[in-house]
Amino acid sequence: MAASSKVTVVLKAVKKITVQFCPFESNVGSTRMFLSVMSSHKVRATNLNCEVIPTVKHDRSEPVVEITYLDGDKLMLKGAKLDCSEMLSAFQSMCAAKELQAKLAAAKK
Repeated sequence: MAASSKVTVVLKAVKKITVQFCPFESNVGSTRMFLSVMSSHKVRATNLNCEVIPTVKHDRSEPVVEITYLDGDKLMLKGAKLDCSEMLSAFQSMCAAKELQAKLAAAKK
């Protein structure tokens, strides 16, 4: 958790985050930590319109995080194969790209 607490997360370009996992599986630790980071008050305050939807299943399904951006693009993270810092890094790089696109579009107008 120490590594994930140093990351600054901004939900400005995000519309919805859906986190699905089976809590009885051994490979859900990183997904649950990612959900914890996204659910914190500090992160949620960066975009009050962003929905964070946890779905707890008991079907032995793979832990999955699906992020929907304001422009309709989606990012799917499979938590069984990634640790929390990798998930946060992928999320942040996509958010940075979306913010850059928004700035460039605003500059063209």
